Amino acid sequence: MSTVAIDFAGVMKSHGGKIAVEGLSFTVAPGECFGLLGPNGAGKSTITRMVLGMAPFDAGTITVLGMPVPARARLARMRIGVVPQFDNFDVEFTVRENLFVFGRYFRMSKHEVEAAIPSLLEFARLENRADARVADLSGGMKRRLMLARALINDPQLLVLDEPTTGLDPRARHLIWERLRLLLARGKTIMLTTHFMEEAERLCDRLCVLEEGRSIAGGRPHALIDEQIGCHVIEIYGGNPHELRALIRPYAQRIEVSGETLFCYAPDPEQVRAQLRGRTGLRLLQRPPNLEDVFLRLTGREMKD
Repeated sequence: MSTVAIDFAGVMKSHGGKIAVEGLSFTVAPGECFGLLGPNGAGKSTITRMVLGMAPFDAGTITVLGMPVPARARLARMRIGVVPQFDNFDVEFTVRENLFVFGRYFRMSKHEVEAAIPSLLEFARLENRADARVADLSGGMKRRLMLARALINDPQLLVLDEPTTGLDPRARHLIWERLRLLLARGKTIMLTTHFMEEAERLCDRLCVLEEGRSIAGGRPHALIDEQIGCHVIEIYGGNPHELRALIRPYAQRIEVSGETLFCYAPDPEQVRAQLRGRTGLRLLQRPPNLEDVFLRLTGREMKD
């Protein structure tokens, strides 16, 4: 097996004179979950399409599973499973029929597809819905079916584009559980997401994107420690700029985003002492997260 599942080197892409991806480089090792993290419009889906050989690029090189893309993208895709951002089932077909038809796209024999379907249904927890029309499934069930469909060809690499967008927390956690199981089985995953918790829970390494550029990268918790490294107090209410002046001596750094003041403090109690007795304030103290990293690097929160 190659020591690199994806090698993305110095890639540039523009649309209509606007740069979509700017000199981006990263590698994904076999068996790891690599995350592309950023708000909508950061270039995540464009990068996914380029990895799959479905979008041309202007400069740089892309190698996937040892094959150059786009020159040998068709061969590479035979060993890749894809979960797109939006479901694209034939909703009038049953769950079983959707899996069967997709398996045939990979030139699997009828026997091979039929042999694979039971374990995929079990993996997706859809054993009891095999003969249900996709149109009658819940959103969470559809996303689990999309993941099962992506596994029909037993791929080495899974490319997941915003796999839990639109799901409620319970459905999202179930998808995360299934993805961790795939990683335990040795699958390689490239995941695009704008959910902080998703990236922290799943990714071995990640690349933080803004407007097609990498602005930070590394292991999630190492990145948080490196960029933040202290407690966070979110302060709601009052005049953020007046409060900033009051607590500045006790803060490592202060950011204002909208009506919220983010205070990064080695000793949160000193900050709390300065605010004690002030009416109309609500304080939330918490550990730092990837949202704080993005806010520090860009001056704004990561929003959809």
